[in-house]
Amino acid sequence: MSILARSLIGSRDGTPEGTGFRAVNPATGESLDPQFHSANIEDVRLAAQLAADAFPVYANLSGRARASFLRAIAAKLESIAGSLVERAARETALPLPRLQGEVGRTCGQLRLFAQVAEEGSWVMARIDRAAPDRQPAPKPDIRSMLRPLGPVVVFGASNFPLAFSVAGGDTASALAAGNPVIVKAHPAHPGTSALVGQAIRESIRESSLPEGVFSLLFDAGTSVGTQLVQHALVKAVGFTGSQAAGRILFDLAVRRAEPIPFFGEMASTNPLFLLPGALAAHGEKIAADLYGSFTMGAGQFCTKPGLLFLGAGAPSANFLKVLEEKVSSATGFTLLTSGIASSYARQTASREQGAKAKLVARGTAAQSTIPAAASAALFQTDISTFLDDPNLAEEHFGPSLLVIPYSHKQQLLDCARSLSGHLTATIHGTPEDLEEHAELVRVLETKVGRIVFNGFPTGVEVNHAMVHGGPYPASTDSRATSVGSLAIYRFARPVCYQNFPDEALPEELKNHNPLRIWRLVDGESTKEPS
Repeated sequence: MSILARSLIGSRDGTPEGTGFRAVNPATGESLDPQFHSANIEDVRLAAQLAADAFPVYANLSGRARASFLRAIAAKLESIAGSLVERAARETALPLPRLQGEVGRTCGQLRLFAQVAEEGSWVMARIDRAAPDRQPAPKPDIRSMLRPLGPVVVFGASNFPLAFSVAGGDTASALAAGNPVIVKAHPAHPGTSALVGQAIRESIRESSLPEGVFSLLFDAGTSVGTQLVQHALVKAVGFTGSQAAGRILFDLAVRRAEPIPFFGEMASTNPLFLLPGALAAHGEKIAADLYGSFTMGAGQFCTKPGLLFLGAGAPSANFLKVLEEKVSSATGFTLLTSGIASSYARQTASREQGAKAKLVARGTAAQSTIPAAASAALFQTDISTFLDDPNLAEEHFGPSLLVIPYSHKQQLLDCARSLSGHLTATIHGTPEDLEEHAELVRVLETKVGRIVFNGFPTGVEVNHAMVHGGPYPASTDSRATSVGSLAIYRFARPVCYQNFPDEALPEELKNHNPLRIWRLVDGESTKEPS
């Protein structure tokens, strides 16, 4: 499949009139063909109108039909996997095995949501049957279920060119719920985005769906994203990116004449707490594994552990020695873009030159010819300094880690309570450690979306139980997740039907339960007719 360097507005191609831009290979600085163009305001308006026009049809498709469409996208992506991986590697400098795995994850997400849509119970159908003889007033027949919101805007992420991008989890979950999607492609990997967008467009045509079910808009800057969030026909937004950009867009979404939900996944430092029993029993292995986790993907995973709380004493000295050796011997990394590399360099230089943290180890710098070069960095500070300066807990997007030694349990609890919201927190300990530090777990439940025990947060399983979200600034809505089947609930709202005749009800609420889904009937879960 050749790359079409145009915005995809339903079945129509955008005009090449906006600002031109190209992807850049972050490992070589090579400017990559073809040249893309930013969408203009008319492109935005048309995409939004087509999505709104498609909504009444697509929202009322059966779950089986939407599932077939999602599976068609997955199959189409698998058929062009070689081209996708080759282009994504050139645009991101990510290794081929990582990108091959990301193709698999992207297709797996699509099929997971196909399964959810087809089975149908996700709509949370509830039926409270009438009791006309109830005194002193008759009880009406009341039924409710979840319905899609309308056109959803999705922002592609820089660090996952496939799994969090054009056909990523936000798109898959919004489509599964019955919403048309408009994707704002990330400018760092436009070729990859175009290939995926073309595959979705072909799947729409082959599935005989309205053209406005999907559009893909390019932009070298921020204008298109701003226009989309503010467009009156857009009903929700899914975003993965920086806290600065996410907060700007979030504020725009809630300040509209009609405020809309904005599901942003943003900044997270993902603290790791190493408790005494685990440190004594497995300290050196944990150190080696921790190095692998915070440098995985050059430290550009949103779940990268960036803070380590470590008990003081002899075992910690051996632990730190292993960690320092790993970092010092690390070869250079290539980050996703020169802009990300520049930001990482500024952050690490500021931390090194300031008085708040000490650089204890640094890896070998990448070759000067690599535009997005970075090196691993290990910093250390003390408890009082950490508690006095909230900036020390801010995310560094890259391969760095800050160590905070502690002397007793109360210090650990004070640090945990001082944290803002994060996607994850990790505890390494023995069962006895966990019992001794039960209060730490209770505190972390208020701070993160996922607590990991004796593992590492990098690597997010896509399944029904996963939660990928957390209190602000990890996400803008801590009740939601952007990974796993629960993500579908972001893009739906409850609608209640009172005293409707059976033949006028949605299939999910009819008396004889034709879809055979799970429903709550008079307070009891059942698949039986009502």
